[in-house]
Amino acid sequence: MSLRHAVATAAGAALLLLAAPSAPALSAPAHSTPGDELTVDATGSVAADGTITLSGTYRCASSTGPVFVSSAVSQGDSEVQHGIGGTAAVCDGVQHRWTNSEKREPGTLVPGPAHVAATLMELSSGPLPLPIFHAILEQDITVVAD
Repeated sequence: MSLRHAVATAAGAALLLLAAPSAPALSAPAHSTPGDELTVDATGSVAADGTITLSGTYRCASSTGPVFVSSAVSQGDSEVQHGIGGTAAVCDGVQHRWTNSEKREPGTLVPGPAHVAATLMELSSGPLPLPIFHAILEQDITVVAD
């Protein structure tokens, strides 16, 4: 499986599970360890061409499969979440920075308040990779013009 395909699979699975009615039950994942953490920076940016960039930090202690930081953003009263990229993560117990960017139609996302959902998720090994959530975070941020 290519990295791009794995990131797309991870981001898609995370967004589907975050949007599910049972998502609040996932806030304390059974597979997380005490050292797992995820943050989202208080500001994101949007460029004139529609590229949105979100960032933050993560830390995870160990994994047996590939791990990714995925993110999604919504604005206003819209229940539409826009998936914003995915970053391969390294689970070595050290805090790392993550940055996800995605180009959207200009004007889709604009400077102002926004809501971000981010996940630190591992894909289990096996014939069907299943998500193992190390950390899930939802946070309000401010999007600024880049």
